[in-house]
Amino acid sequence: MLVLCVLKNDQENSRFGFSISKRIGNAVVRNRIKRRLREAMRLRIAEVKPGWDLVFIARYAIRRADYHEMDATCARLIRRANLLVDCEGELTAQE
Repeated sequence: MLVLCVLKNDQENSRFGFSISKRIGNAVVRNRIKRRLREAMRLRIAEVKPGWDLVFIARYAIRRADYHEMDATCARLIRRANLLVDCEGELTAQE
């Protein structure tokens, strides 16, 4: 439902962007998806390592997703990209 593109930005904060194609739906549908994704990332911004640019690209399957599914997908993608602040601490605690 989402693809994550990441690039180092050499700044003190991380930035987020969202790309929703016209193929996903009309303006109402695209804006609703963007609002939900923005809110999901607003709540997680403190968990993301500083100094990264993240762009979320929506796929067609996102049309049927509710907020909780979008939030879980964002969290999973950030975790897989190893961009969570606590990731390094958790790995060393397990070893």
